[in-house]
Amino acid sequence: QVQLVESGGGLVQPGGSLRLSCAASGNIFTIKAMGWYRQAPGKQRELVARMPTGSLTDYADSVRGRFTIARDDAKNAVYLQMNSLKPEDTAVYYCNALIKTWYEEEQDYWGQGTQVTVSS
Repeated sequence: QVQLVESGGGLVQPGGSLRLSCAASGNIFTIKAMGWYRQAPGKQRELVARMPTGSLTDYADSVRGRFTIARDDAKNAVYLQMNSLKPEDTAVYYCNALIKTWYEEEQDYWGQGTQVTVSS
């Protein structure tokens, strides 16, 4: 079994900052990619930022320049530093990881989600 546990969401004023964290645990052989997605009410889940391998990064146009993703492979963790937050960033943020365990081929795993609300 693999678990992704997120933390760091909350309520912040426009222009403020938050840092999300996600740690993977379980029978992990290797993590191929880690990233963050979000889903606002009434909308589909969308990519926010992703790190496929090494130092490569991929950002949604709407967050590029404001958000920064980082991985700590020693801790099986991924982080999302969110600056200059806007009301339209309000959503449930989900951690995602493409993981191969000792017993199964690689597959996508998801965290439980953490609420980020940007409001004055």
